[in-house]
Amino acid sequence: FVKDSSRRDRDRVWPVAELDQFSQSGLWSINVPKAFGGPEVSYATLAKVIEIISAADSSIGQIAQNHLGVVAAIRTVSDKDQQAVLFSEVLKGTRFGNAFSEFGSKRAADFETRFTDAGDHVVVNGQKFYSSGALLAHLVPIVALDDEGRAWYAIADRGAPGLTVIDDWSSFGQRTTLSGTVIIDNVKVPKTHLVPGYKGYDKPTADGAIFQIIQVAVDTGIAQAAIDETVQFVRTKSRAWIDSGVDNAWDDPYTIQAIGDLTLRLHAAQALLEKAGHAIDTAVAEPTAETVAHAQVVTAEAKILSTEIAIAATNKLFELAGTRSTLAEHNLDRHWRNARTHTLHDPVRWKYSILGKYFLNGEKPPLHAWS
Repeated sequence: FVKDSSRRDRDRVWPVAELDQFSQSGLWSINVPKAFGGPEVSYATLAKVIEIISAADSSIGQIAQNHLGVVAAIRTVSDKDQQAVLFSEVLKGTRFGNAFSEFGSKRAADFETRFTDAGDHVVVNGQKFYSSGALLAHLVPIVALDDEGRAWYAIADRGAPGLTVIDDWSSFGQRTTLSGTVIIDNVKVPKTHLVPGYKGYDKPTADGAIFQIIQVAVDTGIAQAAIDETVQFVRTKSRAWIDSGVDNAWDDPYTIQAIGDLTLRLHAAQALLEKAGHAIDTAVAEPTAETVAHAQVVTAEAKILSTEIAIAATNKLFELAGTRSTLAEHNLDRHWRNARTHTLHDPVRWKYSILGKYFLNGEKPPLHAWS
């Protein structure tokens, strides 16, 4: 995936073949429970997979995020019959996109999209944005409210009449996440595909931490890519500074120190990412207030370190590689653009608040998809 990642970013080319290869590899079903024929790997393993993919192309890594999160939610909130139907789809290679967030609301969880009961199906109406993966999805989970204001996943067929996905994502980063505006005009969804997502946050579950850890893995992958690019550029293209007294840029003592620092911080983020994955495994197997809070807290710690190293590494790249690294032909700024864009998904300043409240006052994190 790394081979053409720069060109895809520069020209905003959809990763069609790459996404097919990724989703048909079996990696999009790795958290399907064993009871339904899935591999049910550790979330530490799942996070490592997303980190590796994101180091090659962070847009492709992000596209899988909501799919895997919805698979986890189905395990948590669906009954056995619905699980059998939907997990069967996932194991066949069906891709979930997403139509969760809305553009004009005061807060991220303020949804205006609603559905009405129509017998064996529901009818959904609304408009969404930030819909990563929706353009090339097979099924599109739509977060919609019932008459009581509870949020459900109404999983619509991508080709359903009234469902329109507009290719209007214009961010300077994560440019090929297949996102855009989703218009939902009287879209019919069978009740077999109506998932009570709200139940995942009515009581302690690992669902929020699972959505979060995949975001963390994307940022960790971006940091890895930036450090790899820095090392490669310094060793092949950069010149030694005039006052360094060395012939090669890779012998510059300040560059050596900086690479050591960046690598150390990356390894710390990776270690916390793995720790968070194991904490989530425990919370999935035994969801109590304590195990879920622990998973949320460790994931928040990993989120902080991954955000900080992603931004630091993508910025330091240019300082260490030198002026030549800013030339458009290298497109190395894509790493910074991707890091800056993706890390905005969940503000780190609020993660520090979660940690402080937990360790100082014993206050458990809130239960939602951003925690």
